[in-house]
Amino acid sequence: MKSYIKLYGPPIAEAIKALRSIAIDLPEVCVMDSALEASLGLGSITATGGQGSLDSVSMVMSYFGGPNEISEERCDTIISKSGETVGKFDFYYEWFQKPTVSQIEDLIMKIDEALGPVGVKYTITTK
Repeated sequence: MKSYIKLYGPPIAEAIKALRSIAIDLPEVCVMDSALEASLGLGSITATGGQGSLDSVSMVMSYFGGPNEISEERCDTIISKSGETVGKFDFYYEWFQKPTVSQIEDLIMKIDEALGPVGVKYTITTK
């Protein structure tokens, strides 16, 4: 399952960074966002290396704030490897297992807290 986020209003880049920071502390999800997708030229992502792959811990670490923000172990699991694009959305959290209602509600509260100071509005669709 994925929880898709659509952002409304500037600053979108700052909002995406805030959404990424939430994911660092949610080991039950991996993520993809429009900025990552564009900068990596993703058609598909593989864990084994090659064109469009995410085999560099330092590259992933830089997207998530550096070694003081994210562990090397989390770098290996934080970016979605499903190859699915964000489509009409700006960001998604991909759940490793079907989330409970409580987990989704917790995610919504974390998003509200992270995006409040940024000043953007959002919608969330989990499917």
